[in-house]
Amino acid sequence: MEGDSQSPPVDPASGTSEMELPFTEDVQLTEMMRLRVQSLQQRGQRRQEGERLLLPHEAVYRLDFAEQELTFLHWNVTLGGPGRLSVTGISQLWTPDLTNLMTRQLLEPTGQFWRTAGEALDAPIKCLEADIQEFGERIAELAKVRKVMYFLFAFKEGAEKDSIRCSLMFKKNTEPGP
Repeated sequence: MEGDSQSPPVDPASGTSEMELPFTEDVQLTEMMRLRVQSLQQRGQRRQEGERLLLPHEAVYRLDFAEQELTFLHWNVTLGGPGRLSVTGISQLWTPDLTNLMTRQLLEPTGQFWRTAGEALDAPIKCLEADIQEFGERIAELAKVRKVMYFLFAFKEGAEKDSIRCSLMFKKNTEPGP
């Protein structure tokens, strides 16, 4: 994302075939996962084998797919200061009201984005390019069978949630008529 600007909505009449999908925090799911951790601590219980508990520096985000035939183009990530953002996809339709998040549901590779202290804010954000490309392509594949996908965002090394913006750019695939 360049600064605070957002792409205009896609207008089929104009022939625009690119669309930007922003990640949005799912406050309700984040809180539900925090309550799970708190409940275990209060009862002196341990997590289930293979269960993935939310860490204090993490939050649950989501992507909503209005279109499902997409080709991944690139990530738009803005870090308003030094720090690291890790984005981990969740592979299944996850129903936290029915099941706990399990480590086997986490996708690899993860998206890793960072800015070191002393770098100019207009300097490009560092990332593991091959991993984020593969991750973006995998998200586009999963979009074909989903309307929503969940992610864990981890804010590390001084990254602050309020100073980060993250979205994905896709090209809409047009299917030829019958």
